[in-house]
This record gives sequence, structure tokens and C-alpha cells, in this order.
Amino acid sequence: MLLRGLKPLAAALLVLAGPLAAQDLPRDPPGAGDLAVMGTIPIYWGERGEFADLLSADDHGHWARPVIEQTYRLRPLDYLSAPALQGYSRLLLAQPRGLSAEENVALDAWVRGGGQLLLFADPLMTGHSDFALGDRRRPQDTAMLSPILAHWGLELRFDEAQGAGRQMRAQVQAETGDGVPLAVPTEQAGHFAKLGAANECALLGEGLIAECRLGSGFAVIVADAALLDSDAPDDASLGAFAALLQRISGNRVPLPASGQTDAPK
Repeated sequence: MLLRGLKPLAAALLVLAGPLAAQDLPRDPPGAGDLAVMGTIPIYWGERGEFADLLSADDHGHWARPVIEQTYRLRPLDYLSAPALQGYSRLLLAQPRGLSAEENVALDAWVRGGGQLLLFADPLMTGHSDFALGDRRRPQDTAMLSPILAHWGLELRFDEAQGAGRQMRAQVQAETGDGVPLAVPTEQAGHFAKLGAANECALLGEGLIAECRLGSGFAVIVADAALLDSDAPDDASLGAFAALLQRISGNRVPLPASGQTDAPK
């Protein structure tokens, strides 16, 4: 019973100790069934405000965590480096903070070495947060990933004239394992454009999603994170998230040529 009681306390101390604490704690080596996760959307810890919340048995978790844990063991990271990524074959970045130069190099090398990445990079987050602007616990409002995206031949753009409110981007033709077209719920979404003629990325759904074959690895990059915003997701969000996870499972259904479209200029 003592060991069980120490687990939430360890989680609390991890959050309070600072951004490098997670990689300093002893942990089991990564396994084939692990999914590493990092980002300002609190998928692993949930949005917990006070120290007492961290010790509480009440459910404050994000809905995506149990969805992920149906297939993978979720392993949180707070800094991307070669040692931190070693042993992992899959990584979820959910609206991450701006990455350092070292992190960009480590992430690029990890993907090109065979890593499978699902990245949500939203130019304008629209979801509710209990934390005020400027609070480190609040999901980052704007993705700041231009260096790594440009290195992969992509530019994240935002159309300020687009209508407000939720939309279904059914144009995305990447198919799930059961042959159902992938429809992604969005709100104030961005879109990707290619930089340069030679490019390793295919753009889908008018640039909403970029799928990039980088070296021996693969990256699925989504220019919106609205499906991860809600506290109680609908069937569309659940289905889209599960399908996007499937894209980095290693059992991808080949994309139809009609889905490989360029984004609006």
C-alpha cells in the first residue's frame, strides 16, 4: 500500500521539480509497445492546477490517454535528446513548446533513423483552459516550430479570413485500416505549404495534414489540434484521433494518389 501511495506523490514532485525532472527519474527501458508523448496539451497528466489536484484520486485526465493506452503504454518526455528518444519507435507531440536547436537536431535524427511521429501543430488554439495567458501550464496558443518544419520542407500558414466555428475536413483521403475515409474535426485550422520543388511530404485535405517519409522514418503532421481540445470528445474526434494514431502504427494503408494535393497558396 505504501508503494501505491507514493506514485501520485512522485508525479507531483515531477511536475514541481522542473522541465528536466522526467529524464532524471529511473524508469524501465522503452519497449516496442511504448508511445512517448510530449507537448503543452496535457494528455498524460491532465489539466491539474494545484498541488492537491496532483494527489487527488479524482479523474482529471485527458480523454486521449485511455484511448492511447488501449494500444500503447504512454511514456512522458519533457525534453528531446538522443538519449531521451533512444529505444522509442513512436512519438506523439501535442502542440509542443518551441524546440531548442538541440531538440530539433535530435528529433530530425530520430525520425530519419526510423522513428514514427504524430505531431499536432496548431497556429491558433481555440480550446478552453483553466489557466490564464502566460501560465506555463496552459496549452501553447501558437505552434512555434518553424525551424524543424522548414527543415522538412514545410511552412505552416494560417488564413485569417476563414470562418469561425467547428468544421469537418472530410477532404482528407488517408484511409484507416477499415477503409473509412479520415474526416478530421477542425476549428481555425492552419494549412501546410511545401517549400521547394523536391519534397518528401505529401499534403492531404487541402494541406491540413502533411505525411512525410524522412529517411527510414515517417511523420504525420496536423495543422490543427481542435480534436484534442474538448473535455468530452464526440465520435468524430475519437475516430479521427484513433485513425491518426494508426498512421504511425507501422500498418499504414497506402495513400491514394488523389489525396496527395497541395495546399492553397
